[in-house]
Amino acid sequence: MGAGHAHRLYRHGHSPVHTLPPHTKLAATFAFVVVVVSTPREAMWAFGLYALLLAVVAHRARVPAGFLLKRLLIEVPFVAFAVLMPFVAEGERVDVLGLSLSVNGLWGAWNVLAKGTLGVAASVLLAATTELRALLLGLQRLRLPPLLVQIASFMIRYGDLITDEMRRMRIARESRGFEARGVRHWGVLAKSAGALFIRSYERGERVHLAMVSRGYAGSMPVIDEVTATRAQWSYAFALPVAALVVCMVGWIL
Repeated sequence: MGAGHAHRLYRHGHSPVHTLPPHTKLAATFAFVVVVVSTPREAMWAFGLYALLLAVVAHRARVPAGFLLKRLLIEVPFVAFAVLMPFVAEGERVDVLGLSLSVNGLWGAWNVLAKGTLGVAASVLLAATTELRALLLGLQRLRLPPLLVQIASFMIRYGDLITDEMRRMRIARESRGFEARGVRHWGVLAKSAGALFIRSYERGERVHLAMVSRGYAGSMPVIDEVTATRAQWSYAFALPVAALVVCMVGWIL
């Protein structure tokens, strides 16, 4: 299994969360997100408790708040979408600071922001405490289709190579005096994209032939067998179980 290098979201540490087997953290994160999505949007207090639970996990994982907040910026496009909803949604209107806003749009915006932010935060915490190679091993341990795990592995492994190839092509263009300043330069950029695709395709063919020559028959060998004890499963699922209790109270109330 390739891609053993650390990624930008990973924060090296030896906390109790870091040492959990990856498949337990994957399953717990997925269960937590399902619980959050299932919570009625009217139970606003429940989302505050979910955020508090994630803050406890971040504290146990020794992940600083600044590290987490900086990486939450990835959801900015969703925030922009949510901000527009009260203005474009139909239905009952209400005046807020002199603006006529849709009630359904306000609830929809809150729903997207609250659940989306919590889901992204949980994913960032998972990535911050689990290396890429461990994540792939965890997916494999959870019996995901081997082909999907292999595709993810190669995507991670060769994504950096393709990015580096793009950087070298950009430097080559700039060293020859090229600067993309308008529509008339799009042709050059399109040719560069085509050349990059051809190079990537040819690299893929060479890698596949090299793998077949070494005995590849459609599945990658499992080098590390990752197991988890009952105590580790219990520790990992403390988060989604606590969230489930909050969700049930939210539905009852």
